[in-house]
Order: sequence, then C-alpha cells, then structure tokens
Amino acid sequence: FMWDQKHRKKGLWSLFSTGRANTFTINCSGFDQHGVDPTVFQSVFNKKDFRPVINFSIPTRINISFTLSAILEVDAQLQLLTSFLWLKLIWNHPFISWDPEECGDIKKLTITAENLWLPDIFIVESMDVDQTPDGLSAYVSNDGRVVYNKPMRVTSICNLDIFYFPFDQQNCTLTFSSLLYTEESMLLGMDKEVWEIMDDSRDLGRTQGEWELLGINKATPKMSVGTSLFDQIMFYVAIRRRPTLYVINLLVPSSFLVAIDALSFYLPAESENRAPFKMTLLLGYNVFLLNISNLLPATGTSLISVYFSLCLSLMVLSLLETIFITYLLHLATIQPPLMPRWLHSLLLHHTSPRTHCPTVPQKENTGLGLISTHLSGLKEPGKLGGQELGPKEAELNGSSGLTRAQLTDLWVQFGHMMDNLLFRIYLLFLATSVTTVLVLWNT
Repeated sequence: FMWDQKHRKKGLWSLFSTGRANTFTINCSGFDQHGVDPTVFQSVFNKKDFRPVINFSIPTRINISFTLSAILEVDAQLQLLTSFLWLKLIWNHPFISWDPEECGDIKKLTITAENLWLPDIFIVESMDVDQTPDGLSAYVSNDGRVVYNKPMRVTSICNLDIFYFPFDQQNCTLTFSSLLYTEESMLLGMDKEVWEIMDDSRDLGRTQGEWELLGINKATPKMSVGTSLFDQIMFYVAIRRRPTLYVINLLVPSSFLVAIDALSFYLPAESENRAPFKMTLLLGYNVFLLNISNLLPATGTSLISVYFSLCLSLMVLSLLETIFITYLLHLATIQPPLMPRWLHSLLLHHTSPRTHCPTVPQKENTGLGLISTHLSGLKEPGKLGGQELGPKEAELNGSSGLTRAQLTDLWVQFGHMMDNLLFRIYLLFLATSVTTVLVLWNT
C-alpha cells in the first residue's frame, strides 16, 4: 500500500516538469484522443487558496474590462444607480502551461472557476453583496493566461443632480479595487482601451429605456487605508435621461392648460363667465399635478417643479386679477372711486389709439375723457348724472372738471390695461418656457 502511494505521488509529479522562467509544463499528451485528464491539474487545484506566483515579492497583474449592457434603474431619492455589466478579469497563472503540439493543437481549455484562484476584485461604490452565480468557468490558455467573465447586477452609490430633470445628465463612478491585496501584491491594468469599452457597451446594450449611455472615462488613483495603498481603477460613466416621455406626459399638457388660461383674456372683462372658467382651469390643473406626482423626483428641487409652481402661480394671479377687475367694474357703475393722480397720469401715458387689449376694441382718445364702452349688465356712464367732481376730488384725479362718466371710463380702461399686462406676461412666460425646453433638449 505504501509503495502504491509513493508510486502515485511520483507519477503525479512526473506530469509536471520545470521549464524556463520558473514555469511548469503540464503533460497533456492524449488530450486530443481521450479528453482532458483532471489529475494533471490537481496540483494547481490544490493551490487555489494562494496567489499563484513563484516569487511572492512580485505582484500579480490583473487586467480589467467590462461591458455595461443595461442601465436598469436610477433612484434619485436613495441616490442609487442599478446597472448590469459583464466583468472580465485576465491574469497569468505561472503553474499552468502546456505545449499545444503535444496536445493535438489544443491551445485553450475551460476550467470551473471554483477550482482556480480568483482575484478579489470588487466595486467600491457597490451597496449589494456580490451575488455571482455558481458554476461559472474560466478560459485557460496554454501559456497560463486565465480569462474569467462574470455577470454582475450592481447597485452603486451615485451623486445624482436632478435640477435639470427631465433633461438631466448624471455622472456616476464605478471603482474597481482589491479587498485584501495591496499594491505590493496586486496591480490593476486595462485589458481594453476606454473607447473600446464604450463601443462594446453601446453595441451590446440590451435596453432602450429611460437612460442612454453618453461616455466612459477612467482614472487610476490610489486608495490609502492606514499605511497601506491599494491599486484601483475608477471609471466615470456619463448617462442621460431620454426626455420624450416626460415632455409628452408633463410639459405638453401643462403648456396647453396655461395657453387656454391665457386665451381666456379674450373673454370680456365684464363677462360673468370668465371667473368660473378660470376656476375650472385652476381646479383641473391641480388635479393634473396630483396625477403626475409619481413621475416627478421625490427629493430635491428640479427645474420642472419650478415651472409647475410658476404655472400655478400665474393661474392663481389671473383668477385674482379677474375677481378684482369684476369688482372694480361693478363698483364703477355705482360710485366710481377717486383715482390717484399718479395712476391717472400713468393711465393717460399708456393709453393711446395703438394700444391693443385682448378684451376690448381700440378707442379714440378725446381730451381727458374716453368714449365709454357699453358694458354688458352695466349702466351707461351718461346715466350716472354727468356731475362735476368737487375741488378735492378733482385734485385727487390729477385734473379738474372730470365727470363721473369720464371717471368710470378711466377705471374701465384701467381694468383693460391690467388684462393686457397680464396677457403679455403669459405670452412671455410661454415663449420663455418653449425656448428653454428646446435649448435643454438640444444640448
């Protein structure tokens, strides 16, 4: 029995012969006829717990590349990026080599990864435990080159800036480093150029979802932990959101509601239907905001949130202005209030035959008075008595001899001027919004 054990050990060792450069050559004769004999690799398998080097003072070089095949989710609230990538690790195993001519020209074999030493490369920003599936294999070449590919679903920390949502661009990092080996034992390198990684990621992209890949860059900083230095490679991944979904579902309906509210200024200011119409629009806009709340970022301040706030503020201001003008026109038919001198001068300065107001036709200016409009539901100014104002009232109105009819016309014209001013503000806001969307979309 002891002779058999010694003979077996001697036979196993005879499968290896020391070659040049301190490498070991595997006796692979018969692989092409009888298949691979696992016993010739048993010595290599027994050393899988140790870094495969002949001289431990020489660091092992690990070449890294990856393919970003999908961007699954970007969580702005938790500041997390979930992606799917294929990681490729390449290193040299000095205890594995064979002569292809003796093995029927076999230059590459597949070996189960759990039988080999694997580098402990991890992603620094990752928030999940590595869930590498079991049963993966590695390619081993006749010169000792080991190629190990594994799929990874990575949930990593990313500093997300959602101010320009939905036209935002995010820059996240994926930093590859060793967990245990310092730079004295392990060095990291690149298997491919960055532009090759970028092209492969674009060609093999599996999703046409919300995000698209813009570019990948790299840096090679050192990570210091106490007195130890760890080699690492940091990849900067730039991604951009596809805004079409949000433009159609958020910006277009909101712009339509604001445009309809602006067109409501063409309703007569004295009409009893304008205020209920604006109230209905305001109620509809609030329901719209409630329905789209799940599409908006849950945290932070975004440009689109500012836009919705401005739209809502304009609609509320428009409703308040309509209520004020309706009250003012009603009051002007009963007892027109005295007009301050500064307001009277401002009104006369801005009122001319060229002034265009969406709610009233152009009028001719006759001295200090204006030809009165026949307002629906209001008394004609001439029926108010045409009384002259007293000295005190005349002084407050900036002139003398104004009748109540002329004062009523001035207040009516003031209401139309307010409508015209707010209408222009609406037009300016809409034009600015459309221009901003086009600029952000194209850049």
